[in-house]
Amino acid sequence: MFTLPKLPYAYAALEPAIDAQTMEIHHGKHHQAYVDKLNAALADKKDLTGKDLDWLLKNLNQLPKEIRTAVRNNGGGHWNHSFFWKVMAKTGGEPSAELKTALAKSFGGVDQFKTAFSDAAMARFGSGWAWLVADKGKLSIMSTPNQDNPLMEGKQAILCLDVWEHAYYILYKWEKAKYVENWWNVVNWAEVSKLFSSAK
Repeated sequence: MFTLPKLPYAYAALEPAIDAQTMEIHHGKHHQAYVDKLNAALADKKDLTGKDLDWLLKNLNQLPKEIRTAVRNNGGGHWNHSFFWKVMAKTGGEPSAELKTALAKSFGGVDQFKTAFSDAAMARFGSGWAWLVADKGKLSIMSTPNQDNPLMEGKQAILCLDVWEHAYYILYKWEKAKYVENWWNVVNWAEVSKLFSSAK
C-alpha cells in the first residue's frame, strides 16, 4: 500500500514563487489521486505485493497488461511528485562545487544549464516534466510527457520541474515562462547536489 508523503515544508513556504493554494491542491488532491489510483490498480495483484515503486516503474513490461497503463500513469505520478517536492526548498542555496564543475563540463556553466533546462521545460508541449539526469556518468537534460520519468529509461533523476498546468495555473495563468523563471528561486540545491553525488 503506497501512501502520500508529507511535504518537507508548509504549503506557503515556497511563496512567492509557488503559492500556498497551488501547493495544497497539487499535493493534497492531485498527488493523493495518483496514490489512490495506483493502490487500486495493484489491489488484487498479490504477486506484486512488496515490490517498491522503483521496481514497478523500471519493470513496466513485466506487469500484467491490464494494469500496465494505470501503473505507468499513477505510479509515475506518485514517483515524480514525491521527487519534485524534495528538490524544492524555501531557501534554494547554490549547487555544490562538485556539481558546478559537472554542470560547467556538460553545459558550459550553471547559467547555461539553467537556460537549457528552462528551454526544455518550455518546449514540452502539453503536460509533462523537464529533468536533469545522470546517465552512465554524464549529465543531460530530457523532457518526458504526462507522468513518464527517467527511471523508465534506466536513467537517474537529479532535478525535475513539473510543467503540467495544475502546477502553476492558479498563480501564473498562461504565463508558463514566468513560472519556470521564478521556480529557480526555490530549487533545493543541497538536495540536488546530494543526488548528484550519489548518482556518480
